[in-house]
Amino acid sequence: MITRDIDAFLAFARDAAPDFGPATARAAFLVAPDGFALAEQSAQDNAYMADAAAFDAQRASMQHRNLHRAISTVLPTVCFAGDPATPDALFPNNVFGTAAGRCIIGRMRHPVRQREAIRSDIRGFFAEMLGRDEVDLSVQPHPCELTGALVIDRASGLGFCGLSERCDQAGARLMHDAFGLRATLLFDLAPGEYHTNVVLAVLAGRAAVVCPRGFADPAVPAAIAGLYAPHAVVCDDAEHAAFVGNCIALSADTVWMSANAGAALSATHRQALADAGFRVETVVLDAIEAAGGSLRCCIGEVY
Repeated sequence: MITRDIDAFLAFARDAAPDFGPATARAAFLVAPDGFALAEQSAQDNAYMADAAAFDAQRASMQHRNLHRAISTVLPTVCFAGDPATPDALFPNNVFGTAAGRCIIGRMRHPVRQREAIRSDIRGFFAEMLGRDEVDLSVQPHPCELTGALVIDRASGLGFCGLSERCDQAGARLMHDAFGLRATLLFDLAPGEYHTNVVLAVLAGRAAVVCPRGFADPAVPAAIAGLYAPHAVVCDDAEHAAFVGNCIALSADTVWMSANAGAALSATHRQALADAGFRVETVVLDAIEAAGGSLRCCIGEVY
């Protein structure tokens, strides 16, 4: 099922058993922020990006290394070299995704990011080292920026896909099929939002973090929060702006977000995550956040 009909999706989702696959990734991969700088093309539709003067390549590199070290405590994590010709490559989950037996390569909207998809080292890692079948969506015309646009409940096989310049309806269908999902809910993001994973996270299949202001139709975040109730965190504007929605569960008992997000997270919402069985872990990423993404954007998942 792939639909815009909220009621039809909920009727299906409520009966979806948590047996689709592992709720969290087996491993992770990163791409180093080598040549970290403002990507002017990406800035056209990413309102979270700072001005060029705010980019500090040395600090971003240090913070990225600290991120690698931190998440390696909970799951195996590899880091590929960056490339100054692809300044957004430190956000690899938009370009490379995985499902059982497959590596999926997305179609990026901007040419500066389309360059990332042709990397032979990352393709070879999945195809030759891990023996994954390649599903290459990068050569077709519809933008589909993988787990930036599509938030997935891996336990139940459910997708939540926000449409914007970074993903159209045809691209959403391609991703739904590539990831082999049971059901995907389509909806429009609010004007000015570029990726769903900035305003929504599904944590290990049992909790959700939702930023309602990021959705064009308020019925959509309300429905998603209801689906995961009582373990739903509904962010206020300050939490939204600090990237609380750009969090990720990397194990059954940890949810990771940036230090700025952790500082903005209210005590009530921190307790809500604890009630869902999650300990909040944070990493300082303010330099990286100048590029318009945060912790979850940096992490590619290996399922």
